[in-house]
Amino acid sequence: MLYLAAFVISMVLVLVLIPPFRKLAVKIDFVDKPRPDSERKIHREPIPLTAGVAIFIGFFITYFALTGVISREAIGIFIGSALILGIGLVDDWYKSQGKELASLPKLIVQVSAAVVVYSYGIAFEGFNNPFTGQYINLPEWLQLILTILWIFGVTTVINFSDGIDGLAGGLSAISGGTLFVVAITMGRGESALLAVILVGAALGYLRYNKPPARVFMGDAGATFLGFILGIIALDGAFKGATLASLFVPIFALGVPIFDNIIVVIRRMRQSKPIYQADASQAHYRLLATGLNQKQTLVFLCLLNLCFGLAAIILAMNGSGA
Repeated sequence: MLYLAAFVISMVLVLVLIPPFRKLAVKIDFVDKPRPDSERKIHREPIPLTAGVAIFIGFFITYFALTGVISREAIGIFIGSALILGIGLVDDWYKSQGKELASLPKLIVQVSAAVVVYSYGIAFEGFNNPFTGQYINLPEWLQLILTILWIFGVTTVINFSDGIDGLAGGLSAISGGTLFVVAITMGRGESALLAVILVGAALGYLRYNKPPARVFMGDAGATFLGFILGIIALDGAFKGATLASLFVPIFALGVPIFDNIIVVIRRMRQSKPIYQADASQAHYRLLATGLNQKQTLVFLCLLNLCFGLAAIILAMNGSGA
């Protein structure tokens, strides 16, 4: 019942919060404007960029209302998330004015947010040796590096997936649902709660973001969802994992991770900066083949669902279920 309540409350809160924030965005001109000169701007009218704030508020109201006692880890998650949301809003504001925020400030803040989470006790600590059954505890310096790389990486790939209506929200909901099942399988109740809240928030957002979108969550919302997914995987899938089941969270986030690995390799081979925005993600390539937005969205979400099912099977085998 707790998980059902968490799902419903977060979804309803986001559904209720988006309209007033949408009106505010229009009033202050906080909108994503069409740009005929950009192959990535495929919408034809200004779209409000404030859904990320509604997702953030809905997520944490639900989380703190249902957890009762606020743990040290919860404080770290909130502080890190606030940093992610803040720099995302600054980035979105620049975009609404036809400008681009430099990559360095975003990199510094996102890495800092991951460090905050680590300092509050959420980390990639080690794994079980499948041959001896012994738990291998990694040195603290390596824990820090791997934690930062994982959280920053997931934050980035979800943001890069936010290119067509409904995609980042849909992929996040599917990945969150996968990680919910994995967390339940592994007995990680706190991570399961975070995951189901995220699924509810993402589905509430999709009510307004499905094609044709009436609101965007912007970089603020997409990076926030990626940040939370990275944290959920650390605590609910990586913790206590065997060597084989380390692939579970990677499969749970299959489409955004593998798509962006391919994008990075392609950009490196073409001697392009890794962070240079272009139309090389899978959704843009599918659109170029003649598929429309809805067909592209359905195809990639179904593909991510297949990855998710593989992750669940791997997790169940790894736990002996």
